[in-house]
Amino acid sequence: MSRYTLFLATEKNFSPHTVKAYLSDLEEFRQYLRSSGHEEDLLFPQHWQVRGYLGVLNRKGSAKTTVARKLASLRSFYKFLVKQNAIPADPLSLVVTPKRPKQLPRFLHYNDLEQLLEAIPTDTDLGVRNRAIWETLYAAGLRVSELVGLNLSDVNLSLGSLRVKGKGQRERLAPLGRQSIYWLKLYIETGRRKLLGHRETEALFLNKNGRRLTDRGVRFIIDECVKEAALALKVSPHWLRHSFATHMLERGADLRAVQELLGHVNLSSTQVYTHVTGTRLKEVYQKAHPRA
Repeated sequence: MSRYTLFLATEKNFSPHTVKAYLSDLEEFRQYLRSSGHEEDLLFPQHWQVRGYLGVLNRKGSAKTTVARKLASLRSFYKFLVKQNAIPADPLSLVVTPKRPKQLPRFLHYNDLEQLLEAIPTDTDLGVRNRAIWETLYAAGLRVSELVGLNLSDVNLSLGSLRVKGKGQRERLAPLGRQSIYWLKLYIETGRRKLLGHRETEALFLNKNGRRLTDRGVRFIIDECVKEAALALKVSPHWLRHSFATHMLERGADLRAVQELLGHVNLSSTQVYTHVTGTRLKEVYQKAHPRA
């Protein structure tokens, strides 16, 4: 198992969080086999055993996306074993991945986004930091993991860009707009210095103790800002990434350019936003066209 863990971390370049999730899914399957008295089959299960496991997940009410993710974890493990010549064939080759329901990404309309931004109190160091977080997430279309992974050296305010490390440790340059540059500059020169105190860290965004902000910390900040704005929405940091892509396409940005800005490897990952903008354009048409 240690070789597989090393494979995920080095060859696949998965984050520690993703590696942990893959191993957790594998352990859950092991527990299922153990409960049925077939733990010894872990290295080479029968396809009906895998289907039985998926059936248990479905009866528990697991979402199709969750079932598909767990199955992907198992596929990764057994493909690794085949590659290592540890087993003769892939036992999951006869198992079909359940179709995931199509879900359009949720995003904020620009008026709601402005309302949220203006509701953030910026009379404290933490308030300035919070505004800089919102502006950066939206300006660069970042994942929350990319935001908390930023170091001070990744920021180039004179060029208006960020060096971002995305999935699979792939790096990209993300441009910044005037507002994000303003709030980042203010945060770095005032709020960050005070939060840092006498400590030393390369992390760009800090918590109140002067340490690197975590994913959970950002989610808490987003929740608190939404409460402050009194919007009846449950907004996640990823909504700002979706909003970035949707607003860009609505205003005529090229799909390939948005793909590059988001750090998507495949264009199909970006194309989902064309459905969102198409729906939005239809709404505008229905409201604006005199004979709609």
